[in-house]
Amino acid sequence: MIKTDIMFEVMVEKHFASAHHLLNYKGKCENPHGHNYVVQVWAKGETLDKANIAYDFSNLKDALKVVVDDLDHCDLNEHRDFKGESPSAEFIARYIYQQIKPDVPGLFKTVVYETPTQCAVYYE
Repeated sequence: MIKTDIMFEVMVEKHFASAHHLLNYKGKCENPHGHNYVVQVWAKGETLDKANIAYDFSNLKDALKVVVDDLDHCDLNEHRDFKGESPSAEFIARYIYQQIKPDVPGLFKTVVYETPTQCAVYYE
């Protein structure tokens, strides 16, 4: 490993479509509706390996694919891990982070876009 004085960040993105409605909310979003979500996961590292890679994109894509495939084309309110919870963009961002963090030690942030102009970010 080559030690550097710079922090490297890498990101992969995946899309999924799902329906949901917000609980304990007054407004249009309390009604069932859907989104074409865009999810970004970000990992970082301080070192480069012999291939000059800080974090392998393939590892990030594989970890994200498992979670996103499980959420794709479902009613999030009926998802086994979301029962009784309001599946907001913030909740989804935290959920995805928690699901893939054990497999992605460099993970530091997830971003979930509900539309091209609004997103929620989760990091610890």
